[in-house]
Amino acid sequence: MTTTRSLTGLALAAALVAIAPATAQAATAPAAVPATAPAAADPAAGQSATQGTIRWGTYYAPGHRARTHGSLTVSGEDHAVLPVAANSRITGKVYDLTRSASSCGWAVFRLTYRTADGKNLPFKHRSVIDCSYGTPKAFTFTQHDLYQVQLKVCSEPKASKPSLNCLYAGTWKVLYTSK
Repeated sequence: MTTTRSLTGLALAAALVAIAPATAQAATAPAAVPATAPAAADPAAGQSATQGTIRWGTYYAPGHRARTHGSLTVSGEDHAVLPVAANSRITGKVYDLTRSASSCGWAVFRLTYRTADGKNLPFKHRSVIDCSYGTPKAFTFTQHDLYQVQLKVCSEPKASKPSLNCLYAGTWKVLYTSK
C-alpha cells in the first residue's frame, strides 16, 4: 500500500513537470489579437484598445468598504517610439460604503505616461476620495501620452493623499495597457 501511494505520487509529480513548461509558456505569451477585434477590449484582463471606450469595474476595497466603476476612452495610439495612446479620458464614480464618519472610499490610479523626449515611462498617482455614505462622487480626468492605467480601491480615513498602506499593500488592477 505504501508502494502504491509512492508510485502514485511520483506519477503525479512527473505529470506536473511535463505540464508546467507548457502552462508557463501559455501564461507569459501575449495573447494574439485578431485583426478584426472590436475597439473596446476586456479591461479585467488588462488588454488594450486601439481606439474606443473600455468599461471597467466594479472593483471593491478589502472588506467591501468602498467601490468604484467607470470607463476609459483612448484615441490616437502612437507606436513610433513607445506604444502610447495620444489622448485618454477616465471617468467613473467612487462610493464610500461605510456608515462611519471617519472612513472614506478611495479610488487611486497609477498613470504611466511617455515623457516629452519619448524615452521614459514614469508614473504618477491620481486619487479620488468620497466620504459621504450613499452619495457617490463622480470624477473625470484626462492624460496625454498614456501607456498604462492601474487602479487600487481603498477605504481609509480622510486625508490629503492616500496612505502608504493603500499605495503599496496588495495588487494594482490593470485597466489599460497600450500595445
